[in-house]
Parts: sequence; structure tokens; C-alpha cells
Amino acid sequence: MYPYYPMYGKKMVTKEQLLSFPDQHQKRMPGFEFEMNPLPISENPGYQGSRKLIGKVAVISGGDSGIGRAAALAFTKEGAKLAIIYLNEDQDAEWTKQRIETLGGECLLIRSDLRDPDASKQAIAQTVEHFGKLDVVVNNCAVQYVQQSLLDISDDQLLTTFQTNIFSFFYVTRAALPHLKSGSSIINTASVTAYRGSKDLIDYSATKGAIVSFTRALSQNLVGQGIRVNAVAPGPIWTPLIPASFAAENVGTFGTDMPMKRPGQPFELAPTYVYLASDDSNYVTGQVLHVGGGEMVES
Repeated sequence: MYPYYPMYGKKMVTKEQLLSFPDQHQKRMPGFEFEMNPLPISENPGYQGSRKLIGKVAVISGGDSGIGRAAALAFTKEGAKLAIIYLNEDQDAEWTKQRIETLGGECLLIRSDLRDPDASKQAIAQTVEHFGKLDVVVNNCAVQYVQQSLLDISDDQLLTTFQTNIFSFFYVTRAALPHLKSGSSIINTASVTAYRGSKDLIDYSATKGAIVSFTRALSQNLVGQGIRVNAVAPGPIWTPLIPASFAAENVGTFGTDMPMKRPGQPFELAPTYVYLASDDSNYVTGQVLHVGGGEMVES
């Protein structure tokens, strides 16, 4: 069983587990959640849904783990049916599916490389064929590669980062649009790095800035159709991207430079996605909501 936040769950998590992590590194990208120590906290067991998404169908890219998994579990508690698109993290994806089904939900797993526009089309087509509709699109997949200099960023890395982090958002959204209607919601995962940059994540920061602009422009384009487009800009969150990208010795202090003196856990972002997906945010579009442990940024 995955650990729970001590305020809500019966299984205690130590203060040390929330504040810092053992040195660790995974030699793969985007990384496997089941190998992390401690495991990220994906679910708040005290969260009781109130049917905010009853009858809705949502697709989440990168929904197998991290922020995507947390959003998927919260969506399930609110009554949504889920399609989870993931790259190759089969074990993480299967755990997410099992948890969704244990909560009484329905989950379709789609193994796909969304850097390919045809694969994105097929993933959306599978979702609509399986559920008969589509209401919410969460563009969430991402990779990041630490490089100390722009000169160290290869053409292959640059292309991979942009294809994964922003091109896939275009591809998935473009494929989904014909199936969306008034009241539908598109949610993009941006990052605090879009606003303050990150000296060792230059290409990643650039894609996150592009996501913010994509969100704002698309929201204006679709507002007349009643389709809302918003984004979430997380601060440092304990997800598989962290051990997959940072050196082992840097993982132990990850996120402790925030005003709250700790990194965030995925479940702490989930209600933000629920808000943007539900009718609670009917008068909200073109906005970026910041969940960053107290860090102040200019929007």
C-alpha cells in the first residue's frame, strides 16, 4: 500500500520523509515511480468526492504516475471515467488502473508515444471509441534533462524535450477538439520554471513557457465555443522526473529551498485539477494556477 500523508491517513509518514529523500538516481527518463524511495503520495484518503465530475470522461497524458496519477485518483473519486496515456511505465500504469478500479472507477490504459502525431490521434480515438465521449483533456506528460550549459544540449535532447513537453500538447488537443463541446475543459501542466527559469533546465523551462502561452492563446480561441483552457504551474513536486533527471546527491535536498521548506507531494495538486475540470471553474479560462509551496512568482 502506498504511504499516506499523516494528517489524513492511518499509515504514518515521518517528517523526514516529507522534508528530504535518500540519495537516488534512475538511469531512465521519464522514470519509474515504483522504484522511488519513499514512494510519492498520490492519494489523500480523506478526500471525499462530491460528484463534481459525474458522467465525465477525462484523458490524462502521463497519468500513470506523479501528478497525473494523483489527478486521476481524485477525478475517480469525483465520478469521472479515465483514459490514462503513458509511454512505457507498465507497472506504474497497472497500479494506477487497479487503484482506480478499487475506488469504483473505470480506467482505460493506452501505451503510446505522444511525440508522434498519429499516435496522439489514435490514443484519442481509442478513448472516444471506448467511452463514447470526451469531456476533459489533461496534458501532463514531460521530460527534463539537467545540463549545465546551453552548449551541452544536443539537437536530439532539444527535439525530445519539445516533442514531449509541448508538441504532444498540440497533437493531443488537436485530436480531442472535434469531440469536445461547451462545458469541456483542457488543463495543461506548466511549471514554476516558466516564470523564474532554471539555469540547468534551459530547454525544459522554454517548453513550460510555451505551455503558458499555448494555454492563454488557445483559451481565447475556444472561449466562444464554451471550452475552457487553463494550466497548473507546480513548484518542486516529488515525482519520477526528479530521480530520473537529477544527480543522486542533489535529490536529498530537493524542494527544501521553498518557503514551506519541503517539496510538494502529488496529491497536494490534485484538487487544483478537479477545480479546473469541474463546473466550479465555469468563469475561469486562460489562467495559470500556482501550487508552489509559497514561492512568489509574477504571472
